[in-house]
Amino acid sequence: MFQKMAKHNDTENTTAINLIGVGTEITGDINSNGDIRIDGLLTGNLKTAGKVVIGETGKIRGEIDCKNSEILGEVKGKIRVSELLSLKATSKIYGDIATKKLAIEPGSVFTGSCEMGDESLTNVSKLRKEQKSA
Repeated sequence: MFQKMAKHNDTENTTAINLIGVGTEITGDINSNGDIRIDGLLTGNLKTAGKVVIGETGKIRGEIDCKNSEILGEVKGKIRVSELLSLKATSKIYGDIATKKLAIEPGSVFTGSCEMGDESLTNVSKLRKEQKSA
């Protein structure tokens, strides 16, 4: 009986994993609570409470707002990560970054400014509110 209860609880805590495959192009904003992997092209903003993985063939033209992210592909836009942002050797980032922690592998390309630590995320949130009210 105990095993059945544990198994039942595991399925309740599972989050959705969304995949945008190679050759798929999406225009528009994506909002999600689950993890997302992009191997295609997204032209729009991406916001999730989970993790974002951008594969080597993945490209985003817009802003990213998530908890954790691992980037192997290309991003043209602002990136806001509340925990860990990992830029792999094949990544190309053209835009500003705000994150708590940053890991960059040799070979990755990054053009923009970077703010790290808890204060940087607070500053970005304040700036967004000011821009919306203007």
